[in-house]
Amino acid sequence: MRLARIAHADGISFASIEGDADDAQVLEIAEHPFGEPNFTGRRWQMSDVRLVAPILPPKVIAVGRNYAAHAAESGSEVPDEPEIFMKPSTSVLSPNMPIKLPPSSARVDYEGELAVVIGQPVRNVPASKAPAVVRGYTIANDVTARDQQRSDGQWTRAKSYDTFCPMGPWIETDLDPSDLQIRTTVDGDVKQNARTSALVHKIPDLIAFVSAVMTLLPGDMILTGTPEGVGPLGSGQEVSVTVDGIGTLTNPVQGE
Repeated sequence: MRLARIAHADGISFASIEGDADDAQVLEIAEHPFGEPNFTGRRWQMSDVRLVAPILPPKVIAVGRNYAAHAAESGSEVPDEPEIFMKPSTSVLSPNMPIKLPPSSARVDYEGELAVVIGQPVRNVPASKAPAVVRGYTIANDVTARDQQRSDGQWTRAKSYDTFCPMGPWIETDLDPSDLQIRTTVDGDVKQNARTSALVHKIPDLIAFVSAVMTLLPGDMILTGTPEGVGPLGSGQEVSVTVDGIGTLTNPVQGE
């Protein structure tokens, strides 16, 4: 099932997307997308609605240096344990909305990633049971002010600007995340091309590690890390992240 949030004439709703492209049917879901969906009976054509970020996460937990080749290109080693940091929920951005480059940064990079959506409250879940707490998977772009990441000595400011966490286009609930192609393009040129099988710390281990630190809530997102090939974005460009089995997340880039 593809779970989405849509903007329509009457407001914003959760929905299930059935079918492909503009011929897809959009079926409204009452209340929230966790557990068995409760459909309202209202439906639209895909061309009559607009996709917004598929969830407004209570928190976004991201993982650094989780592909060995990316760690190498940044001149660092792979950490023995997952290296986690957080992005504020105010950084979340909908598909096709502009990433805004802050004037305080001279270099803002794309980082295409597979994102995990948690489906139930959980604390201290073992890795063996972690897949059961996942609602699904979506695509994220961990946009980063690279110069500030290096100069600050920690990552909060560099990762936290408004629009620095595009996600979407929807949540895919029926997906094996263990070996998916992830590809990032800028203006159609391929910049990142890797597979999730290269993740150093696998998704069940990430969930177990994070849930030992903090309680995870429905809608929380775990960004699993970016592969090698990160690079800068400029005003007027367009960045797209594609993940097998999910789709493509596209955002234009604007100077603020």
